[in-house]
Amino acid sequence: MVLESTIVCVDNSDYMRNGDFIPTRLQAQQDAVNLICHSKTRSNPENNVGLLTLASCEVLLTLTADVGRVLTKLHQVQPKGSMRFLNGIRIAHLALKHRQGKNHKMRIIVFVGSPIDEDEKELVKAAKRLKKEKVNVDIVNFGEENANTEKLTALVNALNGKEGTSSHLVTVPPGPVLSDALLSSPIFVGEDGATAVPGMGSGGYEFGVDPNEDPELALALRVSMEEQRARQEEDARKAAVDSAAEGTVTPAATNEEALLEQAIAMSMNPDGSSVDPTPVASDPTMLTEEEQIALAMQMSLQNSASSTAQNTPAPMDTDDVGLAGAENQEEEEDYSEVMNDPEFLQSVIENLPGVDPQSEAVRSAMGSLTKKDDSKKDNKEKDK
Repeated sequence: MVLESTIVCVDNSDYMRNGDFIPTRLQAQQDAVNLICHSKTRSNPENNVGLLTLASCEVLLTLTADVGRVLTKLHQVQPKGSMRFLNGIRIAHLALKHRQGKNHKMRIIVFVGSPIDEDEKELVKAAKRLKKEKVNVDIVNFGEENANTEKLTALVNALNGKEGTSSHLVTVPPGPVLSDALLSSPIFVGEDGATAVPGMGSGGYEFGVDPNEDPELALALRVSMEEQRARQEEDARKAAVDSAAEGTVTPAATNEEALLEQAIAMSMNPDGSSVDPTPVASDPTMLTEEEQIALAMQMSLQNSASSTAQNTPAPMDTDDVGLAGAENQEEEEDYSEVMNDPEFLQSVIENLPGVDPQSEAVRSAMGSLTKKDDSKKDNKEKDK
């Protein structure tokens, strides 16, 4: 892991207001500087990063390992004036001379998004001086690449010499996101071929594997990641379904209980008339034996009466109201005759399960019903 002190020179001229890089050149540059600072400090905890502006040639922050301070100063930069390329590089070189770790290598990263006013000879002369001082320079050429590419190429060639490869020029045309275009560039990939950019592996490749060297391993890692993502989505979907099902269990159970109670009420009252919620009908086990027998007889009579009423055809419509009243009275008398018939009552009692027709309770109940019917007949005869 290389020990290195880096000064990042940002372009804050008026050209940085242009929108050919999303959202503007200045904000795209800020995102790229953010990634570079994190990459440098994560590659080695002892690395330091500083910040300098090229328009005002002001050192915003001296060398530090605190990336948060760098980003705070970076977001305070505003476009103003024109870029002074060589003056900014000279000041960055002076800042690197005052680094605390003298064993750190020196590097300057320059973002150029404005036309360079200096001619090529001045740039080559400054490059030879930096090479003698063993200062490496990485240049990001964006926005005005047509006007600056030739000059910057001559500068980098003079820094590297015939066999050197420590300085780099990266030209980014308008269109792609600036930070994404730099991820696989030599600026992010160190001398050992590794990078500390979040989410990227060795050499800037996903999962740290070059798909060109080992395509099977890269494919296996990608498939495993997709399967894990699909498994997590399936678990989340099942959890959502289970929570929704738990939320609907209670209303369904309540509706079933209501329907059950309604069915019981209808079975207790098949003729559709209202039923009084008396304790006798709600809990038959609390009744005495005589009351239970009377209740059973009453229920059987209601069932027989309802079946007889259903089998009887509906009477024809007539305008004679008196005739209809007479027919209703005859039907009531017929029902009363059936209820007063001892043989019919005796047959009903014999058909009831668990009831002894010869028990004293049954005989007393039959006698009381017969007495009531005889008294009703006597009252009717007196009225006549």
